[in-house]
Amino acid sequence: MSLPIPDPSLPHLADVVPSVLAAMGVEGFEPRIDLQRDVAGACVLLIDGLGAELLDTYAADAPVMAGLRGRTLSVGFPATTAAGLAAVGTGYRSGEHGFVGYTFRLPQTGVINALRWRPHPWGADLRDTVPPEEVQPLPTTFERAESAGVAVSVISGAVFTGSGLTRALLRGGRYVGVHALGDLAAAVADTVNDRGFCYGYHSDLDTLGHLYGPGSAPWRMQLRQIDRLVESVVEALPPGGLLAVVADHGMVTVSEEETVDIEAHPGLLVGVQAIGGEARARHLYIEDGAQADVLAAWRAELGDRAWVLAREEAIAAGWFGERVSDAVLPRIGDVIAAARGSVALVRRTAEPVESSLVGHHGSLTFAEQTVPLLLAAG
Repeated sequence: MSLPIPDPSLPHLADVVPSVLAAMGVEGFEPRIDLQRDVAGACVLLIDGLGAELLDTYAADAPVMAGLRGRTLSVGFPATTAAGLAAVGTGYRSGEHGFVGYTFRLPQTGVINALRWRPHPWGADLRDTVPPEEVQPLPTTFERAESAGVAVSVISGAVFTGSGLTRALLRGGRYVGVHALGDLAAAVADTVNDRGFCYGYHSDLDTLGHLYGPGSAPWRMQLRQIDRLVESVVEALPPGGLLAVVADHGMVTVSEEETVDIEAHPGLLVGVQAIGGEARARHLYIEDGAQADVLAAWRAELGDRAWVLAREEAIAAGWFGERVSDAVLPRIGDVIAAARGSVALVRRTAEPVESSLVGHHGSLTFAEQTVPLLLAAG
């Protein structure tokens, strides 16, 4: 089975915000991606779940975005929201920012859900006992831009105000909590017209992809609404304004026939202390001395349905970027299983909601790994 290796020819999602800020002339940021110069105000708008392959397939439902289609970006491993937002918010890959999954283990804490900032699969809020700023201590791109004198806004759902994920990855600047497409578009337009910089976020496409599957009728209807959002922002761009639309990951529809319930296979649990990640990208935290046995058991059971690697192999293959810091190393599973094709590795008892979803992401397939970079100038 060939081992997937990140494509070095593709720019990374982590390169977008530094490049936009460099185009604005902000001190301390390098142009990792070549963009227009003399940008007076800019927005990086992230549409959760808008994979490059999906946009290309359903271009007729999103003519504005399809018309802006430019370069393709890689999101790195795992292809999931926590890691994608961390890449945007820090400018680093997962081996350095440390958000190595939807769920992952923290030493002295256990497995946490990075989106809810709670123990996984259930438990009380951890913000007081596990400060998000300590879990992700690197200065964010927004903090750095604000220190350089730029007016920075983070425009996202009002429900995410002060969340653990927001504090860890998106701190810096002014948080603008919005409720729908209308106030999101208006807040972005106001920021760019005031010659500031903003990061905007919209989550509903990902939600419908999970519930109904990417490419389903509800998903396509939502894509049409997002296309109108982008059109509204483009129409409001002032001279010198820049809009960069990106995404955090793509998505695939999983097959019930290809779904593996980990808890229904006792042999997969022998030697495993804890399980993190998600249905397409699993972290296995194992007992001392059990790595070889766990590797053998998972490889034998899954066969060509997943890439199953030891932590050291995945790091050497560059899955987590060129560098993995000492602080991040124990968050990565001793064994990693990345699903292939339409396979899902679920836990129906521990994760009933996640296990019921139709659309999933996280792994290393092209559909999950690549997202579009859409650019519009005023």
